[in-house]
Amino acid sequence: MIALGTDLGDGPHGGWRRMDGWGHLLGDCGGGAWIGRAGLEAAMRAHDGRAGGSQPLLSRLEAVFGPPEHLPGLLYPRPDRPAVLASFAPEVGRCAATDPVAAAILHEAADHIARATQAAFPHPTSTDRAARDDAGALALTGGLFRMGAPLVDPVRRELARRLPGVPVTAAAGDPLAGALCVASALAADALRLPVDGELLQVL
Repeated sequence: MIALGTDLGDGPHGGWRRMDGWGHLLGDCGGGAWIGRAGLEAAMRAHDGRAGGSQPLLSRLEAVFGPPEHLPGLLYPRPDRPAVLASFAPEVGRCAATDPVAAAILHEAADHIARATQAAFPHPTSTDRAARDDAGALALTGGLFRMGAPLVDPVRRELARRLPGVPVTAAAGDPLAGALCVASALAADALRLPVDGELLQVL
């Protein structure tokens, strides 16, 4: 999960503001792998009989991955472990309406997302109305938000609380459209974002 600054131009607050997006071991708090891991942890607590477990999530773990005691052997050796963890995030969303543990996971994810977004804005808590009005807008994009209301609603509430007056607008495109836009600008040497040789290359 990456939050960007509102202005990529040359103004006083322009530029690239990356908040989190450091991978599932160092960050990505509130992202798909984070939600999936939290859901699987709650399922394993239920399997063990520990406090804070979720029987509905345990049932979904069994349906998706099989016997819980086999999960470590299935998960840890995988080179695509973040994607496997993220694949369980929709199950957390499906359980959230009736399972308070799943709902709490999504509310914590929403808090993480809102905190990262708040940090990306130049005047997140300014008392100067002009500064707040100049902060711009934000859009929610990415496959995670296909989860719908169980995640989108708490995210919107947290954003409204942390960034009052900053509108949430429709995204101009999906992540694929954004990737194509970056690739086109990179190929034309017109990219206004910092070039990362390990992530952005022209072949």
